[in-house]
Amino acid sequence: MENILEIKDLHVQYQTSEDTNYALNGIDLNIQKGETLGLVGETGAGKTTIALSILRLLQSGVGQIKSGDILFEGKSLLELNDTEIRKVRGDKISMIFQDPMSSLNPVLTVGDQIAEAIDLHRSLSKQELSDMVDSTLELVGIPKSRKNDYPHQFSGGMKQRVIIAIALSTNPELLIADEPTTALDVTIQAQVLHLMEELKQKLNMSMLMITHDLGIVAQICDHVAIIYAGKIIEYGTVYEIFDKSREHHPYTKGLFGSIPDLTVETRRLTPVKGLMADPADLPEGCYFHPRCDECMEICKNKVPDSCGMGGEHYVRCHLFKERQV
Repeated sequence: MENILEIKDLHVQYQTSEDTNYALNGIDLNIQKGETLGLVGETGAGKTTIALSILRLLQSGVGQIKSGDILFEGKSLLELNDTEIRKVRGDKISMIFQDPMSSLNPVLTVGDQIAEAIDLHRSLSKQELSDMVDSTLELVGIPKSRKNDYPHQFSGGMKQRVIIAIALSTNPELLIADEPTTALDVTIQAQVLHLMEELKQKLNMSMLMITHDLGIVAQICDHVAIIYAGKIIEYGTVYEIFDKSREHHPYTKGLFGSIPDLTVETRRLTPVKGLMADPADLPEGCYFHPRCDECMEICKNKVPDSCGMGGEHYVRCHLFKERQV
């Protein structure tokens, strides 16, 4: 299947007055047309930095793409000038940001905010624009009669639907969803995820789902990439990653150990010990080794290569070094 997005050896740094933070350290990722890729990791792993790098929204003067490339439909996004990237951003590639409360303008009606997104990329008459706003709202389950309401008149779940409507208003080919259900309760979260999956199928678009919730991944993703300290440490289909009979990276096993398993009776969960590696002071060798129960001497000195585990499943770990690819 053809790739719609390819990220090749991407390195991103955040430069502050105090130090340099190595946010991404050689990211390689592909998203195929029509598929959903789940990007999973702890806070600070680099998930949002990947999304902002794709859209070229890193804070100017602080966030810097040091090397690598990002190809969308075969063309490098990093070679586009400001005018050209604005034509892609919000049109061909859209993003749902984390917090709907802060993503909407409180002094504009939701209809005006959707219309603004459409108007930037489409030349429509006033009536055509109004009709498109109506159809976009109804697409996400909001009556068109509410287009003149303000964000404070909506619940959290409805605000998130408005954010989704803005992102989908131009029928993007790739949707980036950055933890779109974090601020929602479980019931509303299920409704929003069902809506997103339904719209993805209806509009035949690709999706990058950024989350720390493995339940969401199991529900809507086709492939999964596990990220730690700016590196992809495990990748595979959703079936390969969730297959308990397969061997996995110690970090991945820790993520699964952090959530309850209804099929196993246990007194305590077994989460990953310690904290995410400091991006300004990354350890030598494998970045995960200070937290790893299976750490070997080689882990402290040498960065592990990718190891093929069969099928599309890859793990970056010295435990499987005899399977290096």
